[in-house]
Amino acid sequence: MTRYDRMGASSRLRMIQYGDALRSQGIEHSLAPFFDQTYLERRYAGRSILRPTIGAYARRVSQLRSACKYDVMWLEKEALPWLTWAVERALLSKSVPLVIDYDDAVFHNYDQHRSSTVRRLLGAKLDRLIGSAELITVGNRYLAERAKAAGARRIEIVPTVVDLDAYAPRPAHILPRTLSVGWIGTPSTWTEYIAPIMPLLSEVAEAHGARIAAVGAGRAAVAHPLLDNLPWTEDSEVARIQAMDIGIMPLTDTPWARGKCGYKLIQYMACGLPVVASPVGVNAEIVEHGVNGFLASTEEEWTAALRTLLSDPSLRARMGDEGRRKVERHYSLRVWGPQVARMLREVASQGRGD
Repeated sequence: MTRYDRMGASSRLRMIQYGDALRSQGIEHSLAPFFDQTYLERRYAGRSILRPTIGAYARRVSQLRSACKYDVMWLEKEALPWLTWAVERALLSKSVPLVIDYDDAVFHNYDQHRSSTVRRLLGAKLDRLIGSAELITVGNRYLAERAKAAGARRIEIVPTVVDLDAYAPRPAHILPRTLSVGWIGTPSTWTEYIAPIMPLLSEVAEAHGARIAAVGAGRAAVAHPLLDNLPWTEDSEVARIQAMDIGIMPLTDTPWARGKCGYKLIQYMACGLPVVASPVGVNAEIVEHGVNGFLASTEEEWTAALRTLLSDPSLRARMGDEGRRKVERHYSLRVWGPQVARMLREVASQGRGD
């Protein structure tokens, strides 16, 4: 039971991409998204999402009613967003063991909401949901600590990973071209993290004859002479990243950002790019400062890191190679596919009393 279909990155990466790995381990499964593609298309276009949202709740209630025929329910985040724990508990199957995955600090949508009513009604909802599950999988230690505090029975840290059959470094035969500092994400994350440092990025890019590539920013990105605002599609995202020379992931040090799983960095590194990132949350584990990229906190550090990489092609190559090797060892679907399949099988066996 995912939040989105393949168009939603969290659902595609945390659950859907494991389909082949599960089948190879003899695990049959079906996909039951909450939101359909129409929801995200309308949301990113700034159009009304009322109708697809109503449809999503109706669809999820039907999905929950049919869950009893399965050995395990694998749930992304929660079953019914913005509804109380009492409603969710009433609809969840009592006979099917529950596995829940978190790759974001979604509990802060409730417990840090500006409305005291939301905090009162929903602030502890996900803690109670977590306490009811047989297994919680999380993308980093920050999320694991929250799950532990909520009384989770079993917690496994599972990083967000890439399929190395799809991700590869840029082919060597591609001719030199204008340097590119790149970012991939959504309109909301562009507004939150990139827009504030655009003056810095544009100044550094102009000084080095480089351009800035934004994949997925959409209408949130204000036009700029040095900005290439590129649409995101699943089919084109690897090629978009391969066309970059440096990948960036700035964050602000907030509870929400600490819950992020650094997937952009893993994508960049899988394509052989050096990276520059804020040392927030799991970013500081993925990026080895001076080895596969740079960690930067201040504007001065960001400027120095970008200038260093833009002016040194051999350093970019060395760091990109190190990043690729780290992904192969720690952030690959080949490594984690069998492990996730094993976890689900263990939960199913416990549920049947094997």
